[in-house]
Amino acid sequence: MNIEDLTIAQARELTALFAGNCSKPSPFKVGKKYLIRTVTHIDVGEVVSIIGDFVIMRDASWIADTGRFHECLSRGTFGEIEPYTDDAIINASAIIDASEWNHELPKEQK
Repeated sequence: MNIEDLTIAQARELTALFAGNCSKPSPFKVGKKYLIRTVTHIDVGEVVSIIGDFVIMRDASWIADTGRFHECLSRGTFGEIEPYTDDAIINASAIIDASEWNHELPKEQK
């Protein structure tokens, strides 16, 4: 095959074929729950997909107050909870740190 002989349609097909294999590695795993601290917020939820620089979480909540951070991580408790009404979309470039969340996800506002 000579690349110079490809039609635009064939080039688009090749681009689509390889586009899924060009993503950056991510420490987040689909199906796992995380508490994520960003530059301005704390979010908790289950990762459903990673698209480019964005982490998409379902059953997510914005955590306005964790209380004592160690107690939050070890016991799964929060001082203040604001659940999202839809999936949360988090820009990975704003993430400071994250931890796997081994507790139930909060469902109610607190």
